[in-house]
Parts: sequence; structure tokens; C-alpha cells
Amino acid sequence: MIQSLHIRNYAIIESLEINFSDGLTIITGETGAGKSILLGALGLIMGDRADTKSLYNETQKCVIEGNFNIRPYNLNTFFEAYDLDYEEDLIVRREIAPSGKSRAFINDTPVNLKILQDLSSSLIDLHQQFDTLDIHKVSFQLRMLDALAGNKDALEKYQTLYRKYHLNKKRLAELVETTRSASKEMDYNQFLLDELHQAELIAGEQKELDEEHARLANAEEIKQSLGGVFQQLVESEHAILGQMQELQTNLLKLGKVDRQVDGIQQQFSELMGGLEELANECEKIAENTEYDQERIIALDERLSLLDNLQKKHQVGTVEELLSIQAELEEKVNAYSNSDAEIQKLEQEIEQQEETLRKRAEKLRKSRAGVIPSFEKKVHEMLSQLAMPAAKMQVVMDPAEQLNSTGFDEVYFLFAANKGSRMQQIKDVASGGELARLTLVTKSLVASAIPLPTLIFDEIDTGISGDVALRMGNILRVLSNHHQVVSITHSPQIAAKADSHYFIYKSDKEDRTITKVRLLDQDERIRAIATMLSQNPPSESAIENARELITNN
Repeated sequence: MIQSLHIRNYAIIESLEINFSDGLTIITGETGAGKSILLGALGLIMGDRADTKSLYNETQKCVIEGNFNIRPYNLNTFFEAYDLDYEEDLIVRREIAPSGKSRAFINDTPVNLKILQDLSSSLIDLHQQFDTLDIHKVSFQLRMLDALAGNKDALEKYQTLYRKYHLNKKRLAELVETTRSASKEMDYNQFLLDELHQAELIAGEQKELDEEHARLANAEEIKQSLGGVFQQLVESEHAILGQMQELQTNLLKLGKVDRQVDGIQQQFSELMGGLEELANECEKIAENTEYDQERIIALDERLSLLDNLQKKHQVGTVEELLSIQAELEEKVNAYSNSDAEIQKLEQEIEQQEETLRKRAEKLRKSRAGVIPSFEKKVHEMLSQLAMPAAKMQVVMDPAEQLNSTGFDEVYFLFAANKGSRMQQIKDVASGGELARLTLVTKSLVASAIPLPTLIFDEIDTGISGDVALRMGNILRVLSNHHQVVSITHSPQIAAKADSHYFIYKSDKEDRTITKVRLLDQDERIRAIATMLSQNPPSESAIENARELITNN
């Protein structure tokens, strides 16, 4: 709620401060004293455009500051969203420099007008007779109906599920589009992957294949050369191992007489053993080496396949091909998984939609159940406010599809006079009748909706006497749940005040300025008496005013 409003250097206001009570604050005053100026200043801290023409002193800046207690409004998320410091005691300030530059502040942090407008809409509900009111908005009409139906918890559960449902539908659409766009690419990736799988690649095989191919291509030379080595070592007429055998025999004889020769004989024996192993290995390889034309052809084909794959993928090794194969597998699997995810999402969305429809149906029944009594109470209260022929009808049509509030389209139809065509409120010209309708409907849902500070500007236009008294009673009841500020010309409404401010003009040197003061009990009686009669008021008017206040 608004706790105070400070205005400096605005229009004909040099400096002014108003402290607002929790309940009903009434503002009255002389004609032209500045009540509308007060609302203009309030509009500036609500984000209205500034104009240097409104400066009281054109050489000084204009400052308008509002102090609010925002604890009841659950605005923490708003402040987090805009990275603002949250304090339950909020200060909103607007400054207009003589140059025309305007600045806005929330808790001393500079903000743009859009942020200020978003915040102020949660703090102040300003009802001026010819302004657009919340009741024009279809969304607010539905909100009122839900409040009357006690749908708060059910609607919150519905909306929590609806947000998940909406996100899933968005995710599904994105997946379907991504899958569709990737379809051709995935077909090609699958082709490449199949090609690599068919190749049955083995790490390190290319080197082994190259070596085997070289060995088979030179089989005759290998067989002949190694066979020749074996021949020279073992089987020729002057075989090396045969000659070494004779030498070893001689060394054995000498070793018996000379121990030094014995050591040489041992080394010689080891040398012969090594040559024998070498000869056997050469014989073995020579015997096992055969030219195999079919195997060479197979090797050529395999190596050619590997070479073609490497050129295709612009790499130089089988290991790199295996890496590409792994990447392709990951892409293809991801694509396959997207199909599975699409199917899973479709099933989840279907289940969520079924649950949402059941919950929406309960909301519909609950809303429909309160419409008759709501319409009846509105008609009764409008009749009390001198609008006996006024009619309001709550229409609830099925929506084309599920939305964030169910599948109902709710809107109010209104006709102020007998014989007038019922129209949606947004299409009805604003006026005193519409202001009274707003007062009536909001008073009926006041205890169920956390409405911000309600400011009514001369909604009593065109009424008086008993009707004005009834309007005052409605405002009084409304103020039991909300902070209400009413600018009025009606003594019956003024008598209902918890605090009563009087705006008046005062001459200062060569200028007229607006001032405001909080009236005490005697001043209230005199002000209301003046509204009832004349200035100065008659004794009977004073008694009448005293009676109005006493019966409050």
C-alpha cells in the first residue's frame, strides 16, 4: 500500500506531502484547487510521460516520491527479474529536470519507464472516470470469477501442469523440426557408417597388410636367398658349420692342456649354437615362403579399400577412419534417440492433456456455479447506486484449445440502460456507470483478490443523497480489505473516511499554490457541512454533517 506521497515543484504545487491511512482516505477540496494535479503527479510515479510545462519553477527540477509497503504483494520475483534490491518499504521516485530529461528510480536504482509501469500496476489501481479500467480486461474478468469460485489452489495446480505441458509441446515442435531438417543428412551419415561397418576396420591392420604384401610379392627372392644361406651354413661341400665342427674338435684337444684355450672353446661353442639356430630359422622361413597369387589379390583389394576410404574421408590411417566411425555412430544414435524422445514426449503430452482437460472441466463447473449469484449481487448493488436498469451478464464460452486458465473464454456483457444492447465491457464507453460497475464488482471480490491500493477519482459524479450514501458504504466495506483513496464531491462518501484530506489554494506573492492538510474531527464536520450547504455552512448542515460522521 502507499504510505506517503511527496510532491515538489509540480504544476501549482510548490511542495506537498500526504500520508495515507490503511483504510479509506478521502480527498476533498475547492474546485480547481489541484485534485486532478495530485493524480497527475501520482501518474508520473506510475510511469506516465513527463512534460516540462508542468514544472512549478522552470529553473528547478520536479521531484515526486512515493513510499510503499509492498509486503502483501509477493513481488520478490519481480525484483529478482530486474536485478533490483528488494525491500518491503519501497521508494519510487520520479525526477523531471528543467531540460526536459526525466529519470525514474526504484529504491534509488535508475530504471526505465517500462519497469516502473510494470511495478506500479501491482501497487496502484487508479480509477478515473474516463480512463481504461481493469474491468475492461477479459483476463481480469476471469480472475474475478475465479476468486469468487475459490479456484486459487485448483488453478495454481492446473497452471503448474500447463506450464510443463506448454514447454513439452514447444520441445516437441523443436525436435520434430530438427529431425525433419536433419533427415537427409542422417540418411547420408547412415550410408557412410554402414560403409565403414562393412569394411570391418581393425586398428593397426594396414601396417600388417603392407608387410604381408611385400613379403608375398618377394617370395621367390626370399626363398632363394634364405635357402642359399642355409646351404652355405649346413649342406654345401665346404659348409661353414662343418668347418667349424673341425675347429671345435681341435680346440677341445687343446683345452685339455691349456685352460686358456678352454675358455675360447666355450665361446666358439656358443657361436656355433647361434649359427645352427640361424640356419634352422632360414630353412624354416624358406620352406614356408610360397608365392600365393590369390592372397596377393586379396591383399591388393583390402589395401585398395582402405586407401579409397581414407581418400574419401580425407585421412591417412585406419585409426582416423575408426575415429570418424565413432563420430558417425554418435550422430546416428542421437538421431535415433530423437525419434524415441519424440515418441516419449508425445505420450507425455497426451497424458498431460488428458489431466489438464479433467482439471479444466472442474474449473469450468466451479466458475459456472458462482455466475448466477454474482450477476444477481451486481444487479442488486447497481440498483442501489441508481442504476436499476443496468444489467451485467457473465458469458463463458469454450475456448478453441487449452490455455493457461483452462478451456473457458470468460467475458462480461454490460448494458447501462433499459433497451440498450448488451456489449462487452471493453466496447462500452467509459463513464460514471462503468465506474460504478467497477466499484461494485471489485467490492464483491475484494476479500479474495490481493488488489493493490485502489484510487477512485470522482466516481460519485451524477449521484447524491441516499445513492451516494450507499456508494460510501461500499467504499467503506472495500477499505476493510484494501487501502482505498477516493477523491469525491459527495459529503455522504466523505463522511466514511478514516482520514480526510482537504486540498485548497493559497496565494503566495504573485502566485497561487496548492496546499493540503489533514482535517481533524471538527474540521471534517465543517468541510462536510460546507459540501452539504454553503460556505460558511448553516447550523443545520453542521448537525447533519456531525450525524453523517457519527453514523459512519
